[in-house]
Amino acid sequence: QVVVDFERLGEHAAAFQGHDVGFCCLGTTRAKAGADGFVRVDRDYVAQAAELAQAGGCKHFVLQSSRGADAQSRFLYLRVKGEVEKLVQAVGFDRCTILRPAVLLCRRQESRPMEWIAQQFLCAVAWVFPTAYSVPVQTVARAMVACVLQPGKGKVEVLENRAIHELGKA
Repeated sequence: QVVVDFERLGEHAAAFQGHDVGFCCLGTTRAKAGADGFVRVDRDYVAQAAELAQAGGCKHFVLQSSRGADAQSRFLYLRVKGEVEKLVQAVGFDRCTILRPAVLLCRRQESRPMEWIAQQFLCAVAWVFPTAYSVPVQTVARAMVACVLQPGKGKVEVLENRAIHELGKA
């Protein structure tokens, strides 16, 4: 494990050398980082990490994005996620898998009262519609690993929430 300074990511190129697969779940919130910080972390850092990984020999890059990602969206969050998807694809990996999970169900150390309320509601909804609106982070992690272990379905594969649930059970 290597700790890097994302503001000086280029100085840590050696950490990205010699890996066949790269996994990226990097992200923050607009509330935590402000609009500019959100864009810097969720788009710029991710794109730069992908470039360093590819230059270091990475063949398959697995990116956690978001349901609704769209580079043309009027919503900053969805627009940035769509932009970074395009940037990562443009890097030219032999294989790129993009996961677009719905609301992530997880426990956080920091307090986010509205998110907690939403998660309680979505956990109840998941009993009736298990793949519609949310996904546990453990399922996303299992799906990320599983997609690497299975043959690819093309140069770029985008997995929406239902497919993440299915793959995460494998």
